[in-house]
Parts: sequence; structure tokens; C-alpha cells
Amino acid sequence: MRTPLRPLARILQARHDGENPDVIERENLRVRHEAMREKSRGRAQFRLLMLCVAFVGAFGTIGARMGLLAATEPSEPRTSAPGAEIIAQRADITDRNGRILATNMTTHALYAHPKVMVDPKGVAAKLAGIFPDLDAGTLERRFTDGRSFVWIRKVLSPEQMQLVHEIGDPGLLFGPRELRLYPNGTLAAHVLGGTSFGAEGVHSAEVIGVAGVEKALDARLRDPAQGGTALALSIDLSLQATVEEVLGAGMSMLNAKGAAAILMDARTGEILALASLPTFDPNDRPSPLVDKDAEAGDSPLFNRAVQGVYELGSTFKIFAAAQAMELGLVGPDTMVDANAPMTWGKHKIKEFEGKNYGPLLSVSDVIAKSSNVGTAHIALMIGPLRQQAFLKALGFFEPTPVELIEAPGARPLIPKKWPEIVTITTSYGHGLSASPMHLAAAYAAIANGGVMIKPTLLKRDGPTSGVRVMTEETAAEAVKMLRRVVTEGTASLGEVPGYEVAGKTGTADKPKATGGYYDDKVINTFASMFPASNPQYVLIVTLDEPLDTTMSEDRRTAGWTSVPVAAEIIRRIAPLMGLRPKLEPAAPVELTAVKN
Repeated sequence: MRTPLRPLARILQARHDGENPDVIERENLRVRHEAMREKSRGRAQFRLLMLCVAFVGAFGTIGARMGLLAATEPSEPRTSAPGAEIIAQRADITDRNGRILATNMTTHALYAHPKVMVDPKGVAAKLAGIFPDLDAGTLERRFTDGRSFVWIRKVLSPEQMQLVHEIGDPGLLFGPRELRLYPNGTLAAHVLGGTSFGAEGVHSAEVIGVAGVEKALDARLRDPAQGGTALALSIDLSLQATVEEVLGAGMSMLNAKGAAAILMDARTGEILALASLPTFDPNDRPSPLVDKDAEAGDSPLFNRAVQGVYELGSTFKIFAAAQAMELGLVGPDTMVDANAPMTWGKHKIKEFEGKNYGPLLSVSDVIAKSSNVGTAHIALMIGPLRQQAFLKALGFFEPTPVELIEAPGARPLIPKKWPEIVTITTSYGHGLSASPMHLAAAYAAIANGGVMIKPTLLKRDGPTSGVRVMTEETAAEAVKMLRRVVTEGTASLGEVPGYEVAGKTGTADKPKATGGYYDDKVINTFASMFPASNPQYVLIVTLDEPLDTTMSEDRRTAGWTSVPVAAEIIRRIAPLMGLRPKLEPAAPVELTAVKN
């Protein structure tokens, strides 16, 4: 409660003493005013202190932030798409030696704010002059129909950007973004696949894979946790270039419709080169074919090495021989019935060009001469169930696990039923269709001593384990048989001095869409491994509809088409791989004694 200015006790006492009571009131008023002034002064001082603290804190924060920005590296601003941030960074892809196969390049997009344009009609005309694929009328209509934003070009070259900049209209703006670049052009195109833009903003765009490794490993390439670490493939750029060059020349010389080649390390499963022709440039990926009558293989986007599912012909014969030896049914020198033609029910099994290698052939000769009848009798010893189990163990019943987005869709075509006649035809590569990649993996199992290893396009640094499908002894005998095919049999043109090539030819008639087979269209394959004395590498070469017209008689078989192409590839790549040629002993000098 406030103290009264005229306290009654003091007033009465002052009157009693003869003093003036008003003096007491004035004194009390003075004391009260002094107390009020002291209180106001303290409040003002506190407010000034708080204001000073606020100013010091605000300017200190601003100064610290300015210092932090000055000390950091400059970076482009990033625009967020609705609901999620656009991830523009994508890891590089390299070959096994660190050479760039795919990388990123900074470019710019061109867009417009029509509402701030000074001369929409003039800008439209000038842009059409810079970009011939743009229509001036369409641009003008888009600039004047009330829109506030218009995309013009998603990617600009530096020259185009300079020309647009010289137009000088404030409504034309540039947005920085990353572009995927393949510096080697068409080289390894079917391995890399290609990319396109996903979510797009003004200042950034999401680069996503659309095929090949780019699609299959898209999450890995875009993973920020990887810190931009390059993805190392098993491909060797030098080997890839050589394989594509020789394969392309062979395809042209032999008038083939298409071609494929796979070079694999038999011990690790690493694919050192993978080629499919015709090819394309992933920097300018073509559109898929829309013609309903066109075959899938007509498109350059079609990967024949993985997506091409073909009957691979006599290349399958070595599997029948290997399984029969593994089961102890035959040995390399066991004689089997090879008397042709062979009748099985209403079916007649013939040899190429009506030949007859019978009445008996050793198992080794069956492979060297590529006898259908001899292989059929070996397959009947094995039986349908055991044959299926062996081919399944070699991977012929499932898509290959290679890191390409196209691989899971390339399922082998397997007969629904498996009577003995299917056992016979499958033993020499008819009735079951698979890709060259399946064949490469199966031949690698023979080459590496009987272990089935999954093929891969990723560089492997350590040892690789797999499932054993045959003993080392069986695999070694199979390699010897394949070596005889080159030295004495149907692949004599595949001999490369010093490198001991072993392999098997396969010529398969192409099936018609309406049923039956063409008489003049074939798929030719040569499945090889080298060096035969210590197999390290497997090479598969497949040609689609080849025709050798260099001789007086046209030739279509693998021995005249795929084999010489594969031999030239091995001749070119073996030195690049560090393989030393094995010097063959010189022929003894013959002396003739002459008596004088």
C-alpha cells in the first residue's frame, strides 16, 4: 500500500508543536518522486543493456556466417523437386585399368520466362535460326499464350549457349546441369547401355540409366554413400576395341546380318570384352524400333551376346561327351556307333552333307569330326533325366546372372517335354536355345578344370569360388578333344601359331516364325579356349546369317565364317594380354647321303 502524503499522526504532532503541516506533505511528495525516478532509471538501463546484447549477438552471427561462406568452396545451388531432392551426381564408370568409360560433363539447359520478354516474336525467330529443329511459329505461340515458364532445350553446347546469350533478351535463362558423357563413342555401347534425364529442375536434372550396366547398377552409381567412387568394370578397353574392330570387319566381309563376341577369363568369370553388332552411340541413343514386322535383332539396341537366344548347334556336343566320361560310360577312345543315317522312330538323324563317319568312331573322333549320329548314341547312354540335370548345372535353364538389365529377360528356350528324341537333338545343339553368354559360361567350366563360375562384368580382386560340375580329369580330356577339332577337325582355320587354340564349331539353321527351318539362313558359332595346354580364356564368336562368297562355291558353315574371325581376334589380343607364344619345335633337318 502507498504511504499517505499527510499521515494523521504526524499532522497532529505538528499542530501540537506549532509547525506547518503542509511541510510534511511536500517532503513526503519529494521522497516519493525520487523513488519513482530511481525505478525508471533502472528500468531504462536494463533495456539499453538488452538492446546492446541483441545487437552484438545479431552482428556477431552475421559476421561468423560471412566468414564461413568465404572459407568454403563455391558450389552450384541445387533445386528441389516436389517431395524429393534431385540427385544429380553420378559415379564414373571405368574399365579394369581405370580408363574412363562413362563420366559427367557440366552443361546448361535453356528455358524462358515469357512474361519478362522484351520481343517474343524476335526471340522466337532467332532461336529457330540457332536450333533448326525448332519452329519459330510454335515458339512464338508458346511465348505469347500466357505461360510463365517454357522449356526450350534440355542440353546446350557451349557454342549454342553463346549464340543464345548474344540475343540479349532478359526472358531467356540458363540452368546448369550434369550430362552423361561416353568419351569412347560406340565402344562397349551394349555394356554401358546409356542414360536419360529423370526428375528435372531449373538448375539440375536427375541422370538415370536406361539400359546395360547403367540401368542394372543404377542405384550403385547414384548412391551418395559411395562418395562418387568410380565403378570398375571387368572390361579391358584395349581388348574391347580390338574385338569390335575384328568382329566388324569379319561381319562385313562375310555379309552377316549381325555378330556377337564374348571374351571371358575362365578362372574368375570376368568378361574382358563383350561386343554386339550392329551397335550405336550411347551419347545419342536411338529410339527402339516400332515396326511390328521388324525382328528384335534388327535394332542396334539389341544385345546379341546376351539377349540373342539361339540354337547353338554342334558347340553342345562336347557337353554330351564330357558328361558321358564323367559318368564313366565312355572314355576318349571308346568306340560308339556312328553309322549314318540313324533312324529313331519316325525321325532320321543325318550328318552334314549326307556324310557317314561310321560304322564306328571313338568319342574323341566324334567331337573332332562333329558327328551327329555318334553324339546321339552318347546322349542315349546318358538318358533324358541325367542330361537335363547336367545342362541345368551348366546354367542352360536360367538367365545368366551377368550385370546387364537385359540379362534376366533372356531366358533359354527349353522343350516342354523331354523324350529321347529331344535328348538326341539337344546333344548336338538343336531344340534348346540359349545365348552366347550361356555358352561362354559353360565352356569356361570346362576350361578352368570343371568349376562353374558365374560370369560378371565387375572387376574381381580376389579368388572366385564356384560349383564343381565335373572332375579335373574329365575337363582335361574334354579340352584335348576340343584341341583336336582345331588341329584335325572342322575348325582348322582357327589355328593360331603359338597359342594352342581349342574349340568347337556350331552351325544351326535359323527357325522360321511359322515353324520349320530356313535352308539358307544359319547362326554360326565358334566356342574356343586358349591356350589349350593351360586354358585361361574363353572366346565365343557368333555370326547371324553369314555367307562367304570369296570361293567358287558359297559357304555358310562356322568353319568358314566364325572360325577365321575368332582366330584373327585371338591373334590380335593374345599379345595384348601378355600371353607369350609357345614356340613349336623346328622340323628336323633332313640330310641325304650322296656317294661320289
